Amino acid sequence: MTAKTDENTETEKTAEAARTAEAVKTTEAVKTREAVDPGDGLDAVDELDEQGDLDDLDDLDELEAADEAPAASSGVGAGAAAVVSAGLGLAALSGTWVGKVGSERETLIGQINAQGGTAAQQISEIYGDAWHTTALVNGLFSLLALITAVVVLTRPQRPVWIRAVAVAGAVLGGIGLFLSAGMYFDLFLSLPSAP
Repeated sequence: MTAKTDENTETEKTAEAARTAEAVKTTEAVKTREAVDPGDGLDAVDELDEQGDLDDLDDLDELEAADEAPAASSGVGAGAAAVVSAGLGLAALSGTWVGKVGSERETLIGQINAQGGTAAQQISEIYGDAWHTTALVNGLFSLLALITAVVVLTRPQRPVWIRAVAVAGAVLGGIGLFLSAGMYFDLFLSLPSAP
């Protein structure tokens, strides 16, 4: 009886080894056919499916699916936007060329309009309007920095350095917006009063 059991076990092992060898051979044939003509590989897969050997190809399918997965974006655009937001925030705090030109323009207009006016009117026209123009331009730059940083931060799956630079841009933009608003509404420093 043990001889019969041993014989059955040997027969089963031999049959299993033959099936495994056939599955490996068929898998290699599928790979070769797909390399030559991807459309012909489908016939071999159908053949395997009919034989029941398709389970042996699960690992192959998973590898092929991983190869076909779209590559994650490198984040160049998000990184650039984060750096731009930090630059805009820094520019808003330190002042911009646009703000300086606007301020000088308002000073010139104030000098023209204030001729022969009272001292309070001259202060307001020459200095107050230029002060408010600078605050307005810096506030716009701060707002742009803040919006750009928030857009970058709301995008999912960004690298840590991009998020860090975007947070820096948001903080600089927020501080710049706060200071610009205080400057525009004369909360921090008010215009000197005329005697």
